[in-house]
Amino acid sequence: MPAPQKLAHVVLFSAQKDALRDWYLKVLSARVQLDSDLIVFVAYDDEHHRIAIAQVDDAKAPIPPATGLAHIAFTFTKLDDLLQTFDDLRNDGIEPVWTVNHGTTTSIYYADPDGNNVELQVDNFATSEEGNAYLRSDRFAANPIGVSFDPQTYLTRLRNGEPSDWLIEELARAEGEPIGLTSAG
Repeated sequence: MPAPQKLAHVVLFSAQKDALRDWYLKVLSARVQLDSDLIVFVAYDDEHHRIAIAQVDDAKAPIPPATGLAHIAFTFTKLDDLLQTFDDLRNDGIEPVWTVNHGTTTSIYYADPDGNNVELQVDNFATSEEGNAYLRSDRFAANPIGVSFDPQTYLTRLRNGEPSDWLIEELARAEGEPIGLTSAG
């Protein structure tokens, strides 16, 4: 059976479509493709839409922990971009709800105005083969969630001239106390 080529988009129901639209525009540096009273389509790349937000006046947010979607993840090309986004969002009053180095990725989680969790991440390995090998390793099996990290520390080190490649390699090798899942993860 053929596999899909890519994940195309996510659709969210919300009683506050405009607030979610504005949040996703900011967090993803996105643009509006179409905005009506019923639905808004948002894209940040060459796809016609990556997120659609439908206005459902009586929509209620799930109460964590609930079954269903835990989060939506978006990958940045390099650590510099992830950390710059962290700084820009913090300066706009948008704070992370969880920061974790999963081993395969370095991730910063945020909650949108409806409480949906969004993961902004960067891959810790240069190739998908390296990432896949790590995912199958005993080290990952021993700690499949990861360890906490402080994005401000890495942002400061980056701005002080440490090369991004060195920092991402350090993050890929990071050791620490395993952490459990939270409602963010």
